[in-house]
Amino acid sequence: MTTSNFADFDFANGTKLPGKATLWLGNATVAPGAGTAYVPVRLDRATPNTVIARVITVNGSGTLRALSGYHYETVDRVVIFRPGDPLEQTVAVPIIGMAQGQQFQLKLREVPWGGLQGQSVATITATSGTAPTAKASGTFRQPRSFAATGTLQFELKKDTHKRSPDGGWNRWATSLSHGRTQIANEETGLYLDSSVFPGVEGPVYWGTQGLVLHSQKLTTPIYHEGRNWHYGATVLDGRNFLASQIGYGQYEWDARMPSRRGSWPAFWLVSTSGWPPEIDIYEGFGYQSYWDFDRHVAHGIHGGSGGVRSFQRGVTIQTEQAYGIKDFSKGFHRFAVDIQRDYITWFVDGVETYQSVNPFKGHRWYPIMNVAVKTTSAYDDGSGDMIIKSFRIYSAP
Repeated sequence: MTTSNFADFDFANGTKLPGKATLWLGNATVAPGAGTAYVPVRLDRATPNTVIARVITVNGSGTLRALSGYHYETVDRVVIFRPGDPLEQTVAVPIIGMAQGQQFQLKLREVPWGGLQGQSVATITATSGTAPTAKASGTFRQPRSFAATGTLQFELKKDTHKRSPDGGWNRWATSLSHGRTQIANEETGLYLDSSVFPGVEGPVYWGTQGLVLHSQKLTTPIYHEGRNWHYGATVLDGRNFLASQIGYGQYEWDARMPSRRGSWPAFWLVSTSGWPPEIDIYEGFGYQSYWDFDRHVAHGIHGGSGGVRSFQRGVTIQTEQAYGIKDFSKGFHRFAVDIQRDYITWFVDGVETYQSVNPFKGHRWYPIMNVAVKTTSAYDDGSGDMIIKSFRIYSAP
């Protein structure tokens, strides 16, 4: 069980969050002839959320440069600090053979996920003049495995599934609380319902593998709220669906993601008292050029009240390197969140991928699953569909 360092922090009813920790790489020394160099990685303070850093070795410079494959072995790895962990760990670099004065570097590949960037490059020098940098001690918490500790409250099933334009106590809405568009997000997709816009494809239907949320470029634009919409998005929103709402407990989706550039699939939660706050269980930023649907996952939270966001905190994770998980558009994967009074914990395929102190104590949540569209392209590469094989909600006291 994680012990919170923030039990006395005033979250101001979900409008404040402790500041980010800053991650630093520390310079290191190694004795000539030694077999391993230890390079410090430090946080400047206790972190309220998981901090993930990708580090890689780089050859030295000048006449005493150490070279990968000759003097040291290349290291390209992920360093993870979870809430409650010690503030220092070390990266072990295997040394083939370094003479007095030879040096190479370890550097951050980008700004740490979930934290701020301090010293981003560390120099490792072979020297007999000082004590070698020691391996860090301390116990680091292993990632949790997902377990449904609450009582099963809801399970998505074809024979009981219901939806309507605005939803109801026993059914999903095919709109968002504020309507069928999200212009503030610069979305170009109109959230469709075949009962509101007859003749459109989908946008929600049961296929052979599960419930399909279908996004598309429209053959004929739809005029809505003073403008033409050229793309169709899709959503199931639980704001009025009582069985989908919990305070504490777990949500777990088993789904296959789209791969189409410009699609923006997501599983997220909104407070029943209004937005914000928000918990993003999964987001796929397909409108960003860097985004790889098969290797990237984003988690996050948004704080605030009365329609005004006061903070946003989260991570984009290259999950293949960090956790050995990939191919989210090629097969089905489980995306889950566990909401407890002290921490919110995210999971992919049962493995903990992120954790944050919970600033939203006392809120109840309703789920949203959607495929937004944010593009002006042909929108015809890959698949624009999210397929949900299963969805379960567990309620805890």
